[in-house]
Amino acid sequence: MIFLNFRNKLKILLLYFTPMKFLRFLLFPFAIIYDVVTTTRNLFFDVGIFKQTSFKIPVIVVGNLSVGGTGKTPQIEYLIRILNKQFKVAVLSRGYKRNTTGFVLLNDAHIALDVGDEPLQYFKKFKNIDVAVDANRVEGIQKLINDKSPELILLDDAYQHRKVKGSFYILLTKFDDLFTDDFLLPTGNLRESRGGAKRANVIVVTKCPADLNDQQKETIKGKLENYQKEVFFTTISYGAILSSKNIISIDELKDYKILLVTGIANPNPLLGFLNDKKIDFKHLKFTDHHNFSSTEIKNIQQEFDAITSTKKIILTTEKDFVRLEKSIENLFYIPIETSFLDNQQDGFDKLIMNHIQQNRC
Repeated sequence: MIFLNFRNKLKILLLYFTPMKFLRFLLFPFAIIYDVVTTTRNLFFDVGIFKQTSFKIPVIVVGNLSVGGTGKTPQIEYLIRILNKQFKVAVLSRGYKRNTTGFVLLNDAHIALDVGDEPLQYFKKFKNIDVAVDANRVEGIQKLINDKSPELILLDDAYQHRKVKGSFYILLTKFDDLFTDDFLLPTGNLRESRGGAKRANVIVVTKCPADLNDQQKETIKGKLENYQKEVFFTTISYGAILSSKNIISIDELKDYKILLVTGIANPNPLLGFLNDKKIDFKHLKFTDHHNFSSTEIKNIQQEFDAITSTKKIILTTEKDFVRLEKSIENLFYIPIETSFLDNQQDGFDKLIMNHIQQNRC
């Protein structure tokens, strides 16, 4: 009887702990060490032992406490849209998984391998801004100021880059994976402790359901109230389906057989959107910021050729499109935008504009 009870408990434990979760549980002691290291590092920056560099123009930092996709790219694009008509805007990113080093100012000759997919997406989408990449954000900002004279700089994914003292910090946390419910790497997904949220000027809860109700909002605000920050709620809006030559509406997608190719951290919102629209697709999933090999591109093309319908397309994300557009035919992407819930955009925009006006040279 005791043996049977043990077996039942073991079955329940195995159902709860996937192999990856169990491995992360075993790595808990390393999470404690990681916490000590990152907390000490932050303390040294806070008290001035480690140097921070501030700048005479507004430097708006967008980032998160966790690894993975929290919607930094659409949030940066939202800021560009509300700011670039009034100010000379520059964007600085690290240029994740690029083949180049040092400071690179984007131009029409660059491809994703040169500068990273997100910076290239910004450059192609917004022609009246400057976009650069540099792992050393202090040097990158100074280079942009010296060479391009922007009125403000948006720092993409630099919340933990403490060598830069930003003038305004926007912390993103995902609706279904709040940083308050997470733990430090490698047991959880946090890059630093939850206390890092205190550096933020505002917290934006991203990827919310469009019909998020007041009770859900209050529950989330309750989890975040200790940080005493203004909280905004956003959702993802999907636009028309685009290629470099053609546009297909969302409704028209129902008439197509679709091969969906993604190389992003969390494709689930896109999958949910397509399923809700009753769109038929086959999904090929790759890792975040994936650099597609020639063999993989060939396999994608073979998968597409095997679809017998005459009305068929390869659909991907906007970030993946900039990596694949020169390698694959019949390629379309579905653009996304950040949308604020309950008309919160007015309050958010005013907050950003006031900050810029108060911190301009």
